[in-house]
Amino acid sequence: MSADQTTATTTATTTARPSGAEPSSSPRRLLEKLSPVSGARLGEFPVAGEDEVRAAVARARAAFPGWRDTPLAVRAEALGRVKQVLAEQGEHYARKISEDTGKPTFEATMTEIGAVPVLLDYILRRAPVLLRRRKVSTPIILPGKSGFIEYFPRGVIGIISPWNFPFQLAVVPVLSALIGGNTVVLKQSEITPIVAGVVEDLFRRIGLPAGVVEIVHGDGSTGAALTRADVDMLFFTGSVATGRKVMAAAAQRPIPVELELGGKDAMIVCADANLERAAEAAVWGGLVNCGQACVSVERIFVVDAIHDRFVEKVHEKVSQVTVGGPDEQADMGPLTSSAQLGIVERHVKSAVAAGAKVVFGGERLQRPGQFFAPTLLTGITPEMEIFREETFGPVLPVVRVRDEEEAVRLANASEFGLAGSVWTQDVAKGLRLASRLECGQVCINDVIQSVGHPALPFGGVRSSGIGRYHGDEGILAFMNTRGIMVDRGKLNSEPLWYPYAGKVAHGFELLRGITTRSVGSLVKGFLGLRKKMTRQK
Repeated sequence: MSADQTTATTTATTTARPSGAEPSSSPRRLLEKLSPVSGARLGEFPVAGEDEVRAAVARARAAFPGWRDTPLAVRAEALGRVKQVLAEQGEHYARKISEDTGKPTFEATMTEIGAVPVLLDYILRRAPVLLRRRKVSTPIILPGKSGFIEYFPRGVIGIISPWNFPFQLAVVPVLSALIGGNTVVLKQSEITPIVAGVVEDLFRRIGLPAGVVEIVHGDGSTGAALTRADVDMLFFTGSVATGRKVMAAAAQRPIPVELELGGKDAMIVCADANLERAAEAAVWGGLVNCGQACVSVERIFVVDAIHDRFVEKVHEKVSQVTVGGPDEQADMGPLTSSAQLGIVERHVKSAVAAGAKVVFGGERLQRPGQFFAPTLLTGITPEMEIFREETFGPVLPVVRVRDEEEAVRLANASEFGLAGSVWTQDVAKGLRLASRLECGQVCINDVIQSVGHPALPFGGVRSSGIGRYHGDEGILAFMNTRGIMVDRGKLNSEPLWYPYAGKVAHGFELLRGITTRSVGSLVKGFLGLRKKMTRQK
């Protein structure tokens, strides 16, 4: 967070405290929020200190037994009220999100608000199936026994959410944790404090028991305090650098951690691709949310045979993208973070200095706010900073490759591995190429929208993170697993129990049966052990 994005002051206040906290007249820091569209002051927001974070975790801890023991159907009914609130308040929420982030109101409506009920419906439908006790097969070496698997909540989950999709990426992990009986302490980004209030309003309106969802407001110090607090799991979405700190803090306990981090997503355009569709997708996939998405198109690999035609089409389409604030009904808004604007400028300048060509854009717009022109670059090579590091801005870097083999090799030559896409009219070929990309999600002839498919797990490999959410994995990520074995309890002893005297030969026979899958040897070995057990009674 840069100093001109939010500034901190200290004042005595008793307002804007976390839900359930006692009033205090002691001095506390406030963050000043500036509009990314105009630079105007939008308000001041409190920074929760270590004691407030610990108090919030304590309230969540006290609420955990009651929420854990609430029947799943009752928990589901409570969480289902989110849809009703969004139906009533969705337009208001979307406008507040746009005010805070600068993103177009249509994007706030569809990618932030609209995604939540789709994913929630899946959670509510799948949780009763996933979380019930289920029987598993039992090997013949354990005769008379049955095996079961069941899940139980981890406890208090600490969730730290980001500023790029500050509503969706806070609400969905919270709902995924709550359905299984966990309680949550949520800390949202200081860059989007208005949305933090929107999320708080949502959970207040659905009427959960006190302490089930606690929200602490603040900056990085507040998040650090949460990582040190008495939580049972940490779920973090954000940068790789901060993700490492969260993981290190979790290791001190140790507790489970899930990290949803950055990406440098590759788009591979084959010679037989529908170039019109691929060009449209490249522009939207690279510029949606002003490029501030971990699944943004950040490297476009185009085979030599169609490179120039593809670039021409992208140039035509990117030049038609309108830029402005939410009130201007533009296609693309400003960067939400002023610090990120600096990174985008640096990446473009260093690429040009290293030989890249600016086909369109390439500079900050001369108007108030944090606006950068939609930018198309060609001549990108693997040595450039913009090829290696996450840009997280409205830049489309095009890499010319000989063929699909080179495209796959270069796509995988990255520390990141979150998502990617393949563009070809031969779906079988597309699937083959997709299976060779070292990342957590791949689209064929589509981009980004796979994140909204509720049944598909989402997450990355390498520096893109650890763990998965969405899909079945996203529900089970917040659960502990318990294995149960049941015996009928009719025998007073077991063949493998003491004493061992006289059992060695029968044990060898049993081993032969296990290794060769010989039913005869298994039966012979077990019967011998049973007889020996009977004689020793």
